[in-house]
Amino acid sequence: MASSDQTAKIIDGKAIAHTIRLEIAEEVRDLSEKHGKVDSLYSNYSQFHGFSTVKDPKKRFFTALKTQCLNIEMCLFKSFETASALVTSRYFAFGSLKHLTFVSTLAPIQMQVPGLAVVIVGARKDSQTYVNMKRKACAEVGIKSVDVDLPEDVSEADLISKVHQLNSDPDVHGILVQLPLPKHINEENVLSAISIDKDVDGFHPLNIGKLAMKGREPLFLPCTPKGCLELLKRSGVKIKGQRAVVVGRSNIVGLPVSLLLLKADATVTTVHSHTKDPEAIIREADIVIAAAGQACMIKSDWIKPGAAVIDVGTNAVSDPSRKSGYRLVGDVDYAEACKVAGCITPVPGGVGPMTVAILLRNTLDGAKRVIDQ
Repeated sequence: MASSDQTAKIIDGKAIAHTIRLEIAEEVRDLSEKHGKVDSLYSNYSQFHGFSTVKDPKKRFFTALKTQCLNIEMCLFKSFETASALVTSRYFAFGSLKHLTFVSTLAPIQMQVPGLAVVIVGARKDSQTYVNMKRKACAEVGIKSVDVDLPEDVSEADLISKVHQLNSDPDVHGILVQLPLPKHINEENVLSAISIDKDVDGFHPLNIGKLAMKGREPLFLPCTPKGCLELLKRSGVKIKGQRAVVVGRSNIVGLPVSLLLLKADATVTTVHSHTKDPEAIIREADIVIAAAGQACMIKSDWIKPGAAVIDVGTNAVSDPSRKSGYRLVGDVDYAEACKVAGCITPVPGGVGPMTVAILLRNTLDGAKRVIDQ
């Protein structure tokens, strides 16, 4: 049990990013050997990372990366005088973004750059925040962002027509329609209109159906749920055989993350608005995924000591001290939960960065699939 007097261990995302950088080097080298583009590939990678030019730079390039990673085991864990291990996923996501930087090398080799169309309807603050993050991340890794901003009162027919246009665009490898949509638009109809080959958000009924079926694998996994499991795995949290409670049953997070946990051999319980005595159920969980959309709903005495807590909630609460007039909080009473949980994600800076990183990875996978064909 963690207490305020104990020193919890934190997994250092920067060290994991070093590992991913080494993976990049291997992929860049393999790609360069395959296509005979050693100099241009090295130049792209070197320029991105500000790597100095020295005698035999490519040899030093790969040697340095390997050397940097030799001490990873020594620095994976750092001690912090805090009640719980803080899972700072912005570091993990940073590593994932670095892993994706080599997409820029696809342009000179294949004459094609991965493209992601991001569609937003209306002006919800939370939706705009996430869309801007995604567009910025695309620019950072060399993925072309196709921006589609539609008014709140756009008709369902016009939105679906726009989706069909994007389906036919060979420069678009992924289509994201930011949810939730206005009430007058049927989300299922819109998501069903996205080509399954471009459903990088993983919400197409066929992808969700395959996710629910044993032995079937969808083309894409939903980004936020996949990001949640990635956080658990990279934080060394055991999933197999553990009792997991998912708070919320939305199509965006609650349902798919429950299915992913089941595939990972966890024993999964879903808590929702009609669940009796949710506190008692959550208190038995080794893993808590909070995705209810209610600010600070889960209190510290609901959490089992040492449990892993992934807070998906992003709730805007009034804060006159902020220029924006609001601040973002999760579904968990974070300050108090830190005194009980074994590891926990902050809001913001927790699940959000991972969601974006997984989206980019899905887009890259979609582009690779097309290029391979």
